[in-house]
Amino acid sequence: MTSTTRQLPTGFGRLWTAQTISSLGDGVMQAALPLIALTLTRDPMALAVVSAAGTLPWLLFGVLGGALVDRWDRRRTMWVMDAARAVLLAVPAAAAALDVLSIPLLAAVAFLLGLGGLFFDTAATAYLPDLLGREPALLERANSRLRGAQTAMSGFAGPPAGSALLALGRAVPLLADTVSFLLSALLVRSLPAIPRPVPEVRESLLRQARAGASHVFRDRLLLGLALRPAVGNIAFLAVETVLALFAHDRLGIDTYGFGLLLTAEATGGLLGAGIASYLGRRLGTGTALTCTAAVEGLAILGLAAAPNPYVAGLALAVCGAGMGATMVLGPSLRQAIVPAHLMGRVASTSRMLAMCAAPIGAFLGGWLATTYDIRTPLYAAAVLLLAMTAVTASMTSNRRVEAALRAAAPAGGPDHPASKDPAQESAPDLL
Repeated sequence: MTSTTRQLPTGFGRLWTAQTISSLGDGVMQAALPLIALTLTRDPMALAVVSAAGTLPWLLFGVLGGALVDRWDRRRTMWVMDAARAVLLAVPAAAAALDVLSIPLLAAVAFLLGLGGLFFDTAATAYLPDLLGREPALLERANSRLRGAQTAMSGFAGPPAGSALLALGRAVPLLADTVSFLLSALLVRSLPAIPRPVPEVRESLLRQARAGASHVFRDRLLLGLALRPAVGNIAFLAVETVLALFAHDRLGIDTYGFGLLLTAEATGGLLGAGIASYLGRRLGTGTALTCTAAVEGLAILGLAAAPNPYVAGLALAVCGAGMGATMVLGPSLRQAIVPAHLMGRVASTSRMLAMCAAPIGAFLGGWLATTYDIRTPLYAAAVLLLAMTAVTASMTSNRRVEAALRAAAPAGGPDHPASKDPAQESAPDLL
């Protein structure tokens, strides 16, 4: 992607601050939620239900949610969803304080939080390229900062804080996440409103949703970008479902140590996000994405074989670095080449594929751990990641990336109208 001297707009700073605060709350819950669940049950399948519940809204409403976001004001969608999630978290906090918290309640809250996250994340993904004028280099810089803040807060600062807050009571980390959502909602509400990129047309919601999904499946580059996190989520959720149990039973890590283990992954993620642009320039975006995917698979293999917490922490740090770089390069490329009026639907379709795969991974991890051994889900995850790397390498090659960027480059407006040159119109679909 080409460089630019243009500065990020002032509104981006508020968006960055809002997502940083919200990510801190997410990090608190990332460590606290599985530990809260562990206080209620030791059944791996019950833990899998809680892990999977938050991803189910994407399976049920993913594409339709994207179509709705393309109809709605994106800024309003973001702050309303944050405010709603803040109110929702008061329910399990009260239940924890009254000592009536249960696995079914945790699963129900996780589902509703996931539903709010569906609309917020889709709206945020569609809002960012509009705010930045859809310039590839600006998108890469912005996503690097957003991803860096997310990994620093949700992984580096949040998990130890979540473990520490949990020691004060099961309701405390839930209340902390409530505050983070409220602050984020206030900041997002102050962002500039950006009109929808095209006037609303008289089409059914289902037909608009199908158009967005078709755009992803017809374009091999977009499909490759979507398949990577989809397969990756199967692997990562298989690991995440049993990670707390693996850390406790096999590595001898206590509650506070588990937070530090997640911090190691976040440290790597922060590094990966910081060097993503450099990797893209040196290797090309397509090759960089293939390399980071391979690194993730090898790192999970190292985690499975780890003989002690130090090796496990190093493996998670390396995995985090690969994930951090991937989550900057992939979304930046997608935002640069997808027309604005389809951005919500394309983003939600891609995210839906990833999130729908997550319950498979969660239940796979629980089943493998129950049937075989606690390390088996980790080995299975490593094999899946390496297989995915081989399958999708040609779909996201440098040649395909360059062709897609050339096709999008002539666009002057936010909708990226296609060039009249037939060769450019067909470039993203080259085999």
